[in-house]
Amino acid sequence: MPDQTLKTTAYSTSFKKLSDMKAWVGKELGLTDWVTITQERIDAFAAATEDHQWIHVDPEKSKLHSPYKKTVAHGFLILSFASKFSYDCYSIDDVVMGVNYGLNKVRFPNATVSGAQLRGRISLLSYDEKPDGARFILKVVFEIKGEEKPACVAEFIGQAYTAPNK
Repeated sequence: MPDQTLKTTAYSTSFKKLSDMKAWVGKELGLTDWVTITQERIDAFAAATEDHQWIHVDPEKSKLHSPYKKTVAHGFLILSFASKFSYDCYSIDDVVMGVNYGLNKVRFPNATVSGAQLRGRISLLSYDEKPDGARFILKVVFEIKGEEKPACVAEFIGQAYTAPNK
């Protein structure tokens, strides 16, 4: 049974200091607005990554042979929204730089057809202080409008830095 307390409209969380995030471990940080995954976006990703598999870029062949009857977005195109969705879901005033540290676990339980709407739901799984910053793990759920199963679920590792103490 889905959690009935989940918010359904976009929102974000703001932190004055990076260390304030620690109190939010286990909590949702935000939900993004919907983003439309257009064929143009899929084609641009195919061009950038040189992944031109027909299921992504050939609408006519997909209509005839794909179980989805439409082209579908590359899983890595969907995953690439992790940074944007994170920035849309939280902000930290004293952070001077942030980097993508990596991923722990990524799953693609549902295809994202061309024209679908996607949004991100971000939760904080862990927080570990580091010199002049912190490393934290976010759970990113890439929801598809009108679908029960998400397009992707990922554990996204971020590292943020504050100004060095002098």
